[in-house]
Amino acid sequence: MMNQRRLAIMRLMDSRHKFTARELAERFEVSVRTIQRDLDALQTMGFPLYTEVGVNGGYRVLPNRILPPLQLTQQEALGLFMMLEYLEQIPDFPYGMIREHLAEQYFSTLPADVQERIAGMREHIAFMQHPGEHRESLTSDLLTAAVEKRAVSFMYQARNGLKKVKAHPFGIYYEQGYWYMPARNKDHVLLYRVDRMQQVMVLDQRDESVPTLKTWLKQAEDRDGEEVVLRFTEFGARIAASDALFSTVSDQEWRGIVPRSEFSFTARRLLSYGPEVKVVSPPELQERVRVMLEQGLAQYRNEFRDKWEN
Repeated sequence: MMNQRRLAIMRLMDSRHKFTARELAERFEVSVRTIQRDLDALQTMGFPLYTEVGVNGGYRVLPNRILPPLQLTQQEALGLFMMLEYLEQIPDFPYGMIREHLAEQYFSTLPADVQERIAGMREHIAFMQHPGEHRESLTSDLLTAAVEKRAVSFMYQARNGLKKVKAHPFGIYYEQGYWYMPARNKDHVLLYRVDRMQQVMVLDQRDESVPTLKTWLKQAEDRDGEEVVLRFTEFGARIAASDALFSTVSDQEWRGIVPRSEFSFTARRLLSYGPEVKVVSPPELQERVRVMLEQGLAQYRNEFRDKWEN
């Protein structure tokens, strides 16, 4: 059984910092010899600790080190595995290998009664989504590139065919079954669907001026856009309350700033509400919805006309 001091040393050690045995001894109020025995024991256990010799030497751990074990209560363990059940439904989840690791290796270390409890709970809970093909390395690479302010190159399946793109990602977000990556491409900010990307490569080129995803989202109202006003029916408002885009609906009305570049996307989302929503303003969005409705109706008019003529 690992003692609390050694566990604390594991938590303290950071690949970005170097510690001497004396510094650790003073921190934990024990002798240098005791600390050296602790460090030897951690190395024997497989903790990736290495020594830098010399006047400025000390102890470091490898960046991809094994972190301290989870210490969870039974309720926390149950909650963790329910979260894993949910995450299993999200395709391409970054660093998704953790699901398999926890579901198998950590699960096997739990007491038998907790394992039985988790197995029983799985029979009584479901998340009604449709998981797609998992390619988590793609989202992991994009997220890493965003954090490190590095550019990425990839082939993108656009409407007019496959094209090569180089851009600086702000981050990624998951919405309505898809991952999206807003990125700076030359002088423009474009939104890419991750499932349409191929042959992704993280480049060495860095740009420290690239904003974080959270900053970009907060600045959304400052982008070139217009105020959109929607009027929902009572039933439509209940549906909208569960929609990430329109969840701020209040008294059956929704107001928000929508960039003009996203009018087509917004119009298609509104079509899914059918008669449960009306665009009050602006006229441009009203027209987008009207045209899409006309195009949809035209397909049926043509079908009925062909049947009548035959």
